[in-house]
Amino acid sequence: MSEKTIPILPCRTIQPVLDFYTALGFEVTFQQRSPNPFAVVQRGGIELQFFGMKKYEPAESFSTCYVLTDDVDTLYESFRSGLRAAYGRIPTRGLPRIGPLKDMSYGVRQFLMSDPGGNCIRIGKKTSEDQHHRPAPRETFARALHNAALFADSREDPRGAAKIIDRVLRLEDEQPTPVQLLRLLVLRADVAGRLGDDTTSARLLAEAAAVQLSDEERESVRDDLARLDELQERPGTRPAG
Repeated sequence: MSEKTIPILPCRTIQPVLDFYTALGFEVTFQQRSPNPFAVVQRGGIELQFFGMKKYEPAESFSTCYVLTDDVDTLYESFRSGLRAAYGRIPTRGLPRIGPLKDMSYGVRQFLMSDPGGNCIRIGKKTSEDQHHRPAPRETFARALHNAALFADSREDPRGAAKIIDRVLRLEDEQPTPVQLLRLLVLRADVAGRLGDDTTSARLLAEAAAVQLSDEERESVRDDLARLDELQERPGTRPAG
């Protein structure tokens, strides 16, 4: 037997969703305007279907699906390039948006993106056969990073992530390593931007850029440094002067 699962996702209007996926390299393989708005997009082995709902609210959507790939890094860069070409920038907040590429604590390397219809598409590659959440580390700052990343990128709760990071950065009797500090500042700047606090985001990005790292340390946080560069390109996040 051969089976295939195809997500059918809602949106308010079809065309902005099709424009988004076309920018990502998808092909519109079917479109119907009446009696009900409906469309299909496909890119390689990924097929997504959409239907229109006039009273649908994208910002309140819980619709999601997971796409497994064997080359998540290449797909991520391809999607980023397509979005930059289509929008003149890489959208990182609001709708549509694309999140960071990260190694998660439950055995996947993944990124999340949300289309104009509010549908969250999770795209990842398995890095372990054990898909359970790893226990949070015991060390203070490693634990904060672990928990804040889960709030920001799995639960999509930026306020929760901000509280965790703010609390640990206020500690006076313990200090993070340079690598930990860089990662905490980049993540905190990221969630500040998602919350619309560009002033705080710009300040934190400047602090992150000023952290001194050895070549070996820079290699260990290459994903975080790439995210730092990306966030610095976001309008409103460059420090004044």
